[in-house]
Amino acid sequence: MDTKREIREFLTSRRGRITPEEAGLASYGSRRVPGLRREEVAVLAGVSVPYYTRLERGNMTGVSDSVLDALARALRLDDAERAHLLDLAHAAQPTISTRRPPRARERVRPAVRQILDAMTHAAAHVVNERLDILASNQLNEALYSELFAGRVPPVNAPRFVFLDPRARDFYLDWDGTARDVVGALRSAAGRNPYDRDLSNLVGELSTRSQTFRTYWASHNVRFHLTGTKHFHHPVVGDVSLDYERLEVAADSGLAITTYTAADAKSEQALKLLGSWAATPHETDAAAAADGA
Repeated sequence: MDTKREIREFLTSRRGRITPEEAGLASYGSRRVPGLRREEVAVLAGVSVPYYTRLERGNMTGVSDSVLDALARALRLDDAERAHLLDLAHAAQPTISTRRPPRARERVRPAVRQILDAMTHAAAHVVNERLDILASNQLNEALYSELFAGRVPPVNAPRFVFLDPRARDFYLDWDGTARDVVGALRSAAGRNPYDRDLSNLVGELSTRSQTFRTYWASHNVRFHLTGTKHFHHPVVGDVSLDYERLEVAADSGLAITTYTAADAKSEQALKLLGSWAATPHETDAAAAADGA
């Protein structure tokens, strides 16, 4: 990832969405592009225009966290955007290494797998920052049967969302899910710009999906920590599930996501899904017969 370009495009996109009136400034002169001018951002952040111009061009050498905080306030960044700005700034420092440890850190330890299997009333899986599903309990595999079908683990959720036509039926709010996925990948790219697999994934999705290219170009970032998702499962129908993302403290970059019923109807659907997951299917029996 070109960190300087990412900084330039992120800051430009953020100031472009704020009008002078919203920032409490008097508007003067005609504007070729919407949003704040560089000098207006500099005034709001309490820095000189040349200094802000240098920052926006991607040169953040020696920038302090206090200046970044002032810039975040001036641009009205939310928590996810502020964290992304800090990640980009730290990645741009010549003396700071942002490279990840070897891939071995992404192996799911047996103890974590046992936690997943112990969750019998919740669907749960382990993901990395590229949203590869590295481990999953039985109920989760049943919930995401469309995603797992015909794919060799680890399966990648963004590829399913943007490249598999079944995803638009599976996610009742497909657009919201797609934007969440892009926001999560954009945040991950800021934290670890040297993740070659992440860069390759973004390149693949950009090449194959116009929608992904459009959403990626917006530079929006999001924390994808908690909320409710609505699914249309081919076996149990519509189901609404509350999700929680739990960081695995001992394994940097890994997180457990759990799904529990959001209402009584979904609770019954989840129980039915659990029964379906525990029952051998005709395809499984045929496969076993072929292997006998």
